[in-house]
Amino acid sequence: MLGRLLILCGALVSTTAFVETLSACPFCAAVSQTFSQEIESMDAAVIAKLVDIPDTTMEGAGVEATFEIVQVLKGKEHLKDTKKIKSLYYGDGRKGRLFLILGTEPENMMWSTPTLLTDRGVTYLNEVLKLPATGNKRYAFYQNYLEDQDDMLARDAYDEFANAPYSALHDLKPEMKHDQLVKWIKNLDLPANHRRLYFTMLGVCGSKADLPMLEEMLNSDDSRAKQGLDALIGCYLTLAGAEGLPTIDKLYLANKEAEYADTYAAIMALRFHGTETDVIPKEKLLESLHLMLDRPALADLVIADFARWEDWSVADRLVKLFKEADDETSWVRVPVIRYLMACPKPEAKQYLLELEKIDPDAMKRAQTFFPFQSQAVPERPADKQKPQEQLLAKVEAEQEPAEELLAATADTPATVAAEQSGKQTAMAKPQVTRDKLSTAGDRALAAAITGQTNPNLPEPASVGILQRIISTSIPVLVTFGLILVLSSILWNPGNSASA
Repeated sequence: MLGRLLILCGALVSTTAFVETLSACPFCAAVSQTFSQEIESMDAAVIAKLVDIPDTTMEGAGVEATFEIVQVLKGKEHLKDTKKIKSLYYGDGRKGRLFLILGTEPENMMWSTPTLLTDRGVTYLNEVLKLPATGNKRYAFYQNYLEDQDDMLARDAYDEFANAPYSALHDLKPEMKHDQLVKWIKNLDLPANHRRLYFTMLGVCGSKADLPMLEEMLNSDDSRAKQGLDALIGCYLTLAGAEGLPTIDKLYLANKEAEYADTYAAIMALRFHGTETDVIPKEKLLESLHLMLDRPALADLVIADFARWEDWSVADRLVKLFKEADDETSWVRVPVIRYLMACPKPEAKQYLLELEKIDPDAMKRAQTFFPFQSQAVPERPADKQKPQEQLLAKVEAEQEPAEELLAATADTPATVAAEQSGKQTAMAKPQVTRDKLSTAGDRALAAAITGQTNPNLPEPASVGILQRIISTSIPVLVTFGLILVLSSILWNPGNSASA
């Protein structure tokens, strides 16, 4: 259970980022900032030679070393006639070595920890600064440094591709090195994130002739062969098309013995194809995702996709899953409610009323952060609405600030009872309790459904300057007073009673 929670949390975060942008390589994640990003974000960048370093006084401690500027890459207007700079340096210093040093705050320049450069690294940096911001020339250059013998340059080249728009990979297709990609993919010692990039690139420049190799990896018992499985499946389906779906269904979606992480990798690959490509018709992808409804414990992973792709054909099956849910499958309930709230079918209203009676807490959680405005949400007569529902209706009708109305009714017995009971109806709006009850997972799932970063987040209310000063200064004064009291006790133990 804990393993599933950890994987699901990571999956939700990656899904949110995936849906929000889909601009970078869909299966890749940059390890760090690239050289070009670091230099762009700083005020100055120089290549400097180590000329003086004092003796270290403690193992591992940094010392202030002196460097002589050899080349100014950025910020000449700030450095002017500066010839030497000082920066904190760690490790054994050999004079004459070259380093990349970045600076910020031009008026009182602060220098970063130096990065050691080889001669090839110096040449690489000078070429990087000449590259266009995007386009084939840029990525053809970085392609030459993938898996370079200089680990620093190889990492930087990978990060550039990980940040590249997916469309840029398609543009680079004529210049991609197919055979080299295959060689790297077969190297099981490569990091999983590198293999993901190469699978994605092979999906662009490969052909059906590569399918036997990919199928062998999909069916392998060696876990290393399936590193980067989401990208492997994505590549396989790109080259095989809809004809490849039965293989993925059999191995990961319909197979109840498949590992959770493998199943989710398959879902991510189908999600990629449904959002980013037109290789496989969406109805075919949905047929495969429907198989997850036969695995109730994991069905919640795909319900957001059904809502986002407006597949309302599974409403009846989802209601059945909700009603039959137990401790092992309770994950499914909130996503089912959210799906029905988005569903335009008339019967969705009645389903919501039925499900609220079964699990009012699930209904409350679904309502605390719900990004849809749907006709499927049932309305109640005014005389049967709960206090908060009537309050919100009044807000909508009179356009009065919700905070004032809440303050006016905050102490009424009905409101207190409703808050203590923890129950909320299907018509309750999210603005009242969303901030208190919604979780990061709720927000990530909502973002996955809508494709929005922060759907329905309320605009922050403006706060007067005087109010800000008071709200900020009071805690500071109280804290300062407590420090004085504690100090008097520590320094004069006999005065503790008077304090």
